[in-house]
Amino acid sequence: METVVDTAGLGSEVHLIDTRMGGYDAITAAYLIRSDRPALVETGAARSAELVIDALRRLGIGVDDLATIVVTHIHLDHAGGVGDLAAAFPNAEVVVHERGARHLVSPERLLASARRVYGDVLDSVFGELLATPVERVRALGDTGEVDLGGGRRLTSTWSPGHAAHHVGLLDSETGDLYVGDAAGIYVPEADLVRPATPPPEFDLPVALASLEAFRQLRPTRLLFSHYGPVSAVDEILDRSGEELELWVEMTRDVRRAGLDLDHAVAAVRDRTRERYAALQIDPALREKHDILNSDEANLTGILRWLDKVEPAGS
Repeated sequence: METVVDTAGLGSEVHLIDTRMGGYDAITAAYLIRSDRPALVETGAARSAELVIDALRRLGIGVDDLATIVVTHIHLDHAGGVGDLAAAFPNAEVVVHERGARHLVSPERLLASARRVYGDVLDSVFGELLATPVERVRALGDTGEVDLGGGRRLTSTWSPGHAAHHVGLLDSETGDLYVGDAAGIYVPEADLVRPATPPPEFDLPVALASLEAFRQLRPTRLLFSHYGPVSAVDEILDRSGEELELWVEMTRDVRRAGLDLDHAVAAVRDRTRERYAALQIDPALREKHDILNSDEANLTGILRWLDKVEPAGS
């Protein structure tokens, strides 16, 4: 039976596309801006590419219509489908921060690193990023713009801390801010925010500065890649910062105690049991977020950063 991907109109010709990463609902979103120059923000993983292509066609985007594919960063759950989407829509320019551009053109190192981290899950959940011809890729500096036509544009703001190649994207017409992973993971089923601090590039002060940069843009709504729209902008940005600081504090504690990773994870889960109670009581919800945003990955990323900035014995 053919899978039909859910889409939702969010107003002003913005459409959320559920990419169904790993077969799960409401885990990773792509967004179509159906403007004079249609743009796709995020592609989802490579294994979702055909579903996203079908959703775009059902939303009226013909093979020659898509003008831009822009990604907030090059992690495989956000940009894994770039090569497939670029092939399906040959007129689309691919836009990415300059620190990530070469990996879309020559993805071998990125895929090798991902395979070391994910193992067989790379094949079963993400799939392999296909190369994009270099002439199709436009690299943004720390600021930049994507022309949406009719005077509408996306303004790009470099927002590292989660990844060095991360950008936020502000829609000039709606005030929507596409936040990628820089504001963490939003769980709409439970109104929860969790941090996204995987290795190798997490940096707490830099991540907090990116949240403040987002606040200064004065967006009207946050559009999370994981997952969906949020209108309580200041509240969610506050909670995102609080989560980062809490997780760094907890990681410092388990590091000082000399716990190995398994025991550190158990300690953190015990400490956050009440905080994330909605995840604990819903095994299906917990399962999909363990794939997307595991405690192990978050702790490993923070530990790597602490080892750099607070060497043991210093």
